[in-house]
Amino acid sequence: MDRQTLSPIIPSLAPDTSDPALDRLLTPGRFFKRPEDVLADDTLDLQEKRAILSSWASDACTVESMPALRHPPGAEQPVSFDQIMDALCELDTAAGPRSTDDGRHLFDRRHA
Repeated sequence: MDRQTLSPIIPSLAPDTSDPALDRLLTPGRFFKRPEDVLADDTLDLQEKRAILSSWASDACTVESMPALRHPPGAEQPVSFDQIMDALCELDTAAGPRSTDDGRHLFDRRHA
């Protein structure tokens, strides 16, 4: 299936909205050419950037017979999987260390 021809069976792939901000989240390939463009967009929060880049990294965007490339719906050109993963790593670095809170403090308080 040509990535530019969207299936009428799955209408959620090409929703019609009048909200440009929502369109950028639903069809980011039309608005961002490279993963770096997603990272540089100050109007998106960390979770939105991660969602866009993760959707691009998914196998659903794999270019047939070229598994190292992804072609997000609506995008003019494919991007490399490595570029997407580098951008996701950059997001992780920018976000800082994740909390390791596993709830043990709750258990410790009950038995203190």
